[in-house]
Amino acid sequence: MTVDPLKEMPYRPCVGALLLNRAGEVFVARRIDTPDGWQMPQGGIDDDESPLDAVLRELAEETGVTSVEVLGESSGWLQYDLPDELIGKVLGGIYRGQRQKWFALGFTGDESEIDLQAHDEVEFDDWKWVQMADLPDMTVSFKRDLYVEIVQEFDHFGKACIKT
Repeated sequence: MTVDPLKEMPYRPCVGALLLNRAGEVFVARRIDTPDGWQMPQGGIDDDESPLDAVLRELAEETGVTSVEVLGESSGWLQYDLPDELIGKVLGGIYRGQRQKWFALGFTGDESEIDLQAHDEVEFDDWKWVQMADLPDMTVSFKRDLYVEIVQEFDHFGKACIKT
């Protein structure tokens, strides 16, 4: 039996932020390197860093946002595989995909706080608020199933944010 060496590669440990505004809409940003790829903020976990510390750092680096309250976190770790043509070429060339802990965060600041150039390594060129149900259809195809899982797990937070 032949073992596929690409499938033996590890998953990169990461975090993701589902950032909700007061209307229950979710923050998404468009990747500079993937013009049709909108995504929620996410990134790697540094050594000696907790997932919560990592998500707050990543959110601040990628969006400038620091005014948040933690609403909840995913019950487990979610993962996705890169398409075969990207394995070995992205994520430092050493991971087959990402294993992520997701956090639902409520945005408590003002939109003037959002700054996609807050960090030296700019990843996004545009942002917007969207309905949570629209997330899976906005992201790249290989993350679609992951986004479906996130929406299912965090849907109740979006509904709770809406003020009547």
